[in-house]
Amino acid sequence: MRLPGRGRSAAPAPVDWLVVGLGNPGSRYAGTPHNIGFEVASRLAERWDLPRARKKYAGLLTEGRTGPGGPRVAVLLPQTYMNEAGRSVGPARGAYKLALERVLVIHDEIDLSFGAVRTRIGGGLAGHNGLKSLKAELGGPEFARVRVGVGRPDSTDPELVSAHVLGAFRQSKAEVAELVDDAARAAEAIVLGEREL
Repeated sequence: MRLPGRGRSAAPAPVDWLVVGLGNPGSRYAGTPHNIGFEVASRLAERWDLPRARKKYAGLLTEGRTGPGGPRVAVLLPQTYMNEAGRSVGPARGAYKLALERVLVIHDEIDLSFGAVRTRIGGGLAGHNGLKSLKAELGGPEFARVRVGVGRPDSTDPELVSAHVLGAFRQSKAEVAELVDDAARAAEAIVLGEREL
């Protein structure tokens, strides 16, 4: 047993992971592909039986454990718009004193077909404004990610791409729910140390 104040120069971080779901606030964006990060993070908070979220760090935040004796987690849904998500995540990460690779960001990915879920640390930003904001505020792109495939329209026209991610899913509610569950399982496996990045 380690005695308090012996053999350690810095206090441990108050949580083991900061899990961030990316999306846009407000009912207008609820249920859209761009808000899949919100959906997955909310599903994790339910699975882990975390308390009701409160307003903090320009977002909605809840904290707790993944289960008895499990890792300590904070789940954050930034309530800035997507392109300013770093204004919420940066201060939260600073307060929790977490290494960058202990920030797990869940976001939509148009370069993956609908239903695909991929995980990694760092990598390119693929024009994703939420990821660009996080890189700027966190000092680098080396945070952990769960990339949730929402597919892309048959066009590179920015207006059509925007309409695709900000519009309703073309898939059924059951298919979307299955994707949310799959992504939540992938994120949980990372937090529990059952899946390597």
